Amino acid sequence: MSDESVTEAVVRSGVVAVLRAPTADAFAAVSDVLVEAGITALEVTLTSRGALEAIAGLRRRLPATVAVGAGTVLTLDDAKAAVDAGAAFLVSPVWVPALDGFEVPVYPGAFTPTEIFNAARGGAPLVKLFPAGTVGPRFLKDLRGPLPGVRIMPTGGIEIADIATWLTAGAAAVGLGGPLIGDAASGGSLAQLAVRARRAVDAVAFARS
Repeated sequence: MSDESVTEAVVRSGVVAVLRAPTADAFAAVSDVLVEAGITALEVTLTSRGALEAIAGLRRRLPATVAVGAGTVLTLDDAKAAVDAGAAFLVSPVWVPALDGFEVPVYPGAFTPTEIFNAARGGAPLVKLFPAGTVGPRFLKDLRGPLPGVRIMPTGGIEIADIATWLTAGAAAVGLGGPLIGDAASGGSLAQLAVRARRAVDAVAFARS
């Protein structure tokens, strides 16, 4: 996918599933469930042991329409290793200026209006509002007035029940980790994961209807 189509796939999904666990051993099975439910943007965090191998495996395993990226990217070396493994996009909890203009889309983390503006001015096609749960959807709605051209992806502290509220407040997509994945990446129920994933997809459809 081109850089633009990668970001559009993320936005179209509405939910970016954040895969974080002590090891990435179960990420393939978890991803199958998520994609089957309709979530087509997956973020594999580099803090999970075996993350790079998991990214490479998911790129081979999943349809080309699924955007597989790397999360918790903090350095240029992280970024290069993730792209070499096949990551189509990169996500960071902070703005890393060294990654501005990188070869794949980078979605940096920011919290204040100034940080969000600077990240977008650096070329970020999406800015990750993090930790979003600290401020809530009203904060995003207030940002949309002075920064209408910045596409924002709230992440952190968002529950499945909050998805529609964030999207109607102006979020381009939302990132969900624990509330969506639960314990499925550490040996928990894939059946329960499927239920949560369908609820998340339904919430996106409701917000956009």
